[in-house]
Amino acid sequence: MKTRFVIIAILLLILTVLLTRNDERITDTLLGIINPIKQNYKHLVQSIEKKSQSYLFQKESIEKLSKENRILRKRLLEQTHYIQQVKNIYTVLPKLSKLPIKNISITETISYVKLNSFSHIILTKPMGLENGRLYGLIQDKVVAGIAELRNNQLYGYLTSDNKCRFSVFIGPENAPGIATGSQANEMIIKFIPKWHKVTLGDKVSTSGLDNIFFANIPVGIITKVEIQSSYKIAHVKTYNDTYHPKTFFLINDAKVTLTEGFDSNATKLMPFRVIKVINPEQNLTTTSKNDQNQTISLISSIPSRIDQTQEDIIEPVIPPEQNVIAKPKKKKKKAKPSTLDLF
Repeated sequence: MKTRFVIIAILLLILTVLLTRNDERITDTLLGIINPIKQNYKHLVQSIEKKSQSYLFQKESIEKLSKENRILRKRLLEQTHYIQQVKNIYTVLPKLSKLPIKNISITETISYVKLNSFSHIILTKPMGLENGRLYGLIQDKVVAGIAELRNNQLYGYLTSDNKCRFSVFIGPENAPGIATGSQANEMIIKFIPKWHKVTLGDKVSTSGLDNIFFANIPVGIITKVEIQSSYKIAHVKTYNDTYHPKTFFLINDAKVTLTEGFDSNATKLMPFRVIKVINPEQNLTTTSKNDQNQTISLISSIPSRIDQTQEDIIEPVIPPEQNVIAKPKKKKKKAKPSTLDLF
């Protein structure tokens, strides 16, 4: 160990002596040896710094890009769902033209209530629905089921669910009954009176008497008829697609509205400029005027008194012997007043 220290000390001493001397050859030789070492060291340090900076930058950029990627994927999923909703709505909009638009809302399926039940669904909630009330669901142009607002959530019961019940008419005789969900694409109609003729192949439609559906909406076709006690029971194959519940028409109000609030005193006649009505029996004339001085005369065909039965009026025929031409009477001349001679 001591010999090593001695050798190193001697070399350092020789090196210092050489450096202190102003000999260019020695200086150039030493610089030629030292400069490459210094340059390699500098390049090594710079490369290490660049790699460290690139690593840190890449880490930050990777974190930033991954965050943006998550946001974009979320937006892509939302847009995909939105595009699918638009497709569903545009598919059913042409079929809405045959329904009363004021009493119809569009609703879509959110999810199933249970994964093992394809007849009970959760729907988007339109505005203005009443809690606990039943609403009709229409898929395309046929009955799809009913909906109920409960606990601020709209639940849908398709025709395959046993909670789906509404009144129907069967066949050309309009035999009444209550349709109840049974299984996939099948319903059972109960309480059909015995005296009504129900045959296979009869079409079933809604009656519109339960304030759930409009009248004459197709439900299905009869496949089987049974008799139980004092009623008939019919099995129906439904038209709707229970396995693909997408977009539905929800009936907000199925009441009859044509005659609601009818008031004969509130009806308005056609606007005439000037109307002159003449009753030939009473010889009465009624005239109404407006800005332009024009007159339209209408002879009323309504008599003053209407009898339930009226005998035909036949004018008597004059016999030939009595048909004598009457001579015209001469007019008497009036006497002129006499003049008085005062003178």
